[in-house]
Amino acid sequence: MWFGALALMVAGLWWRARHARAMDAFTMQRRALGSDGVVIGGEGFELPRAGAPAILLLHGGGDTPQTLRYLGAELHARGFHVAAPLLPGHGRTLREFARVSANDLGDAAGSAYARLRQSHEWVAVIGLSMGGALGVQLAAEHPEVPALGLLAPYLAMPRRIAWIARLAPLWGLIVPAVRSGDGRSIHDPVEQDKSLAYGVFTPRALRALRETMRRAVNALPRVAAPTLVIQSREDNRIAADDTARAFARLGATEKELVWVGGAGHIITVDYGRDAVIERVVTFMEAHAPPRVATGRERRITS
Repeated sequence: MWFGALALMVAGLWWRARHARAMDAFTMQRRALGSDGVVIGGEGFELPRAGAPAILLLHGGGDTPQTLRYLGAELHARGFHVAAPLLPGHGRTLREFARVSANDLGDAAGSAYARLRQSHEWVAVIGLSMGGALGVQLAAEHPEVPALGLLAPYLAMPRRIAWIARLAPLWGLIVPAVRSGDGRSIHDPVEQDKSLAYGVFTPRALRALRETMRRAVNALPRVAAPTLVIQSREDNRIAADDTARAFARLGATEKELVWVGGAGHIITVDYGRDAVIERVVTFMEAHAPPRVATGRERRITS
């Protein structure tokens, strides 16, 4: 009997190692790592404007700041200092992604905000997907945040995915990663080909996403910053009803929910992105110090 159990364990370990190699190969099909271990094109970026109002951009789970470059470029062209850090465990290897936690993500977002506050009096926050959940936490913890942008914010998790996340400590012993199989997050084929997302989730990363979402939902009533929420009605990850419920819980007295169409979850690069970006930038301009609204250089990158 012990021999059979040992053989089964060895077979399980062999299968797990084989599956891990297959997942690694899948994630690197369109990605290449630089000498620093970060995927080329997925690095964090900063677009400086000394003394200008600043905006912190936070990307989504399993993705990179590449999804925020169009938005960052337009914000910078319109007078803002822009910072978009690469979050822990992201834009690297699956081994890094397998170690990420909700505390890591929250601490990184908090540190990035604190750094901006050291050199900029006015610092707003914009988050995409999971970055939106992190943005909610920041706004709740820092009542001085002057404006908050939530783009397809991950403020609910489908019941099936939530159960998979809860059971991750069990299935994770056998399966090191699973593909993200809930539809296309980017409808535009050109932008889909540019995607640097992992395309898979590790057990620990999925648990981190669920915990980040849970913390954000609990923080919603404590958000006082003027808030703009934008989501596609064709979002493949977050149901419209869930976003409406989260919006209703948002504590801000000034808040706006905008629906767009034709795009998937990553609305900052998908079809209709120019309209999304214009709406976000206009909202930030309306809440920024008056001098930002002068001498604008309008430029939305297509």
